Amino acid sequence: MSSTRRWKLLLPLGVIAVVASVLVSTSAATSQAREVRVAIMTDCKGGFGFGYEPDIGGAQAAFAQYAGGKVKNKKKPSAGMTGVKVGNTSVKIVGYGCGDDTVPTAVKETRRLMEQLKADVMVGPLSGDEAVYVANYAKSHPTKTFIIGTAGSQDPTLQIAPKNMFRYFGDGAQWNAGIGEIAYKKLKWRNAAIIMDDYSFGWTSAAGIIADFCAIGGKITKRVFPPLNTTDYSSYVQQLPAPDSVDGYFWVVGGTGTSAALKAYEQAYGALKPSQHIGNLFFAFLGADRVVAPKVVGSYVGGFGTGPGLKTKQAKAYEAIMARHYPGLNGGNYADGFVSNYYHGAWALVQGLTKSKGQVGAALQKAMPRTLKSAYQVSGGGVMKLDGNRQAIQDQYPLQIVKNKDGSIGTAVVGFVPNVNQSFGGLFKKTSPAPGRTQPACVKKNLPWQGKIKAVKNGTITNAVIK
Repeated sequence: MSSTRRWKLLLPLGVIAVVASVLVSTSAATSQAREVRVAIMTDCKGGFGFGYEPDIGGAQAAFAQYAGGKVKNKKKPSAGMTGVKVGNTSVKIVGYGCGDDTVPTAVKETRRLMEQLKADVMVGPLSGDEAVYVANYAKSHPTKTFIIGTAGSQDPTLQIAPKNMFRYFGDGAQWNAGIGEIAYKKLKWRNAAIIMDDYSFGWTSAAGIIADFCAIGGKITKRVFPPLNTTDYSSYVQQLPAPDSVDGYFWVVGGTGTSAALKAYEQAYGALKPSQHIGNLFFAFLGADRVVAPKVVGSYVGGFGTGPGLKTKQAKAYEAIMARHYPGLNGGNYADGFVSNYYHGAWALVQGLTKSKGQVGAALQKAMPRTLKSAYQVSGGGVMKLDGNRQAIQDQYPLQIVKNKDGSIGTAVVGFVPNVNQSFGGLFKKTSPAPGRTQPACVKKNLPWQGKIKAVKNGTITNAVIK
């Protein structure tokens, strides 16, 4: 007689029935697909409100491509999607954050998504101060997983660096690797002033420019700090030295402020001279390509961690995926980091859930990929790596504003800076202050890419070094 049969004979029939029912119920529950609850946090108001649909579209295109999601409206990503599934795990998008680039709204929206809607994972936020808050929130909510959307402040993954937060793109300082060297070598700048939005992303973006320019021997003679969302920049422009007393100006004014800041400059000093102005990414994105760029054709621009017009198989494949699921999103500018960074974060999440078999919390955080075949990565066979703080080490691409053959204004990749890490060649450390009004100091230093930036011609990386 089998042990199972002897066991059954020792039990009353009623008990056997109850045990059998429990076993069946347990088996059924085990076979049922788990549900992972995901929130997408972005801005729908304020200086970066334009990023709402592009951010959501970037994330959802990855869910559509790699997890079977069905887009409800190809013209409006916020209409949602259905059918997202990773293995036996259903992925439900429980809500979209509606930030306005301020911390109070970020607090409210993060708590709504993570506590009221009970999201397991957040993809986002968009803006710098928001990400600083979310990083601190992540520290006190270790079972939740956070994948930064496109926020570029340094602190979240360096000074704060919670173990449940990931960033699959460079921060704002990394994006500007190489641009200071181009100013020094190509434009012969030696002394420059810089004007930056007075918040965490503005400081971080400026930090990369300052570090790169000063490392090769340049000097920053003046730093000016307009508050984010300023509308009248006249008083801040008046704080800048006159055009005949510096070689050039670095502009780190973003969102809707770029055009207003340059207009104030024109009113104070006259027409813009392209060789005397370099901007961070906002010189060439978000409508600035139509309003600002025509006035500064020939000016150089810090990048966004992406390579618009880059002629590699990976770049073309990613852009084709975006066009398939959300044709015309962001005016067809899929190389915009507001689209691509959310895409890569969501794609990494799909990979993490695949490896964790749908488990969240610590299991998912352990399973999240430490490498990613990123659209605009060329180094390492196109594979981008995360550092020990779960922060991307990413190729960077300085740009130049150009006039296209059809007369329109656009950007062209002019440089290739491989594998820029968040420490910026050792300048930034976990123990160093986060970027701010006086951080970093202007110091001369050998950077890993100094004198090694490859020229890019017509979307192709050459062997020629920028001199």
